[in-house]
Amino acid sequence: MNTKCELHEGGIALVTLDRAEAKNALSIELRNEVTDRLATLATDSDLRVVVLTGAGNSFSSGFDLKEFQRIGEVSFADQLWASSDRFHRAILEFPLPIIAAVNGPAVAGGFDLAAMCDLRLASTEATFSHPEAAFGEVAYGLLHDLVGGSIARELCLLGREVDAHEALSMRLVSSVEPPEELISSSMALAAKLAACPVQTLRSTRSKIQARSGHGIRGTLDL
Repeated sequence: MNTKCELHEGGIALVTLDRAEAKNALSIELRNEVTDRLATLATDSDLRVVVLTGAGNSFSSGFDLKEFQRIGEVSFADQLWASSDRFHRAILEFPLPIIAAVNGPAVAGGFDLAAMCDLRLASTEATFSHPEAAFGEVAYGLLHDLVGGSIARELCLLGREVDAHEALSMRLVSSVEPPEELISSSMALAAKLAACPVQTLRSTRSKIQARSGHGIRGTLDL
């Protein structure tokens, strides 16, 4: 398995990307597992909040570049992009809040993953970057919503790395925590959300989705 899911009291699920040896690269298999886990969690009447984090020292290094070496194989490329689109929809259309506990570098698609969540807490070890700006397309709309056009353009066009404290100054993250306190702080924030009526959480999440307008046709439409 490439993910872990722990159910906690109060309707909180902790989902962990569990490919530490690959810096939690978003392989087809991992994306499909996250998609399936979220689909199951969405049917849990007791659920209130999801906390998403990475195992080891990275949040996620983005798409698995080994798989991109096979992008010239038509059937494999179709599988890769279909998996990606399902994965993004599963997060963007999830009916309840998702908190990203960004424990380390969030790179490329890993940065997008953090940006798709409703709230983000960062470890002091976290960084955010879009290095793929040097050789490919970058998802822009997510960052524009969070930090505004000026900063989003800078990050998407230049691909420069932002550390946790700069991310806090631009309101990309809600707080910066010592590594050993990141999960407990994220779970405490989740507990505050979970204390709200579930219908209020669902309604607010729906309004967020409608306002963002990220009804994607494909991955890069983000």
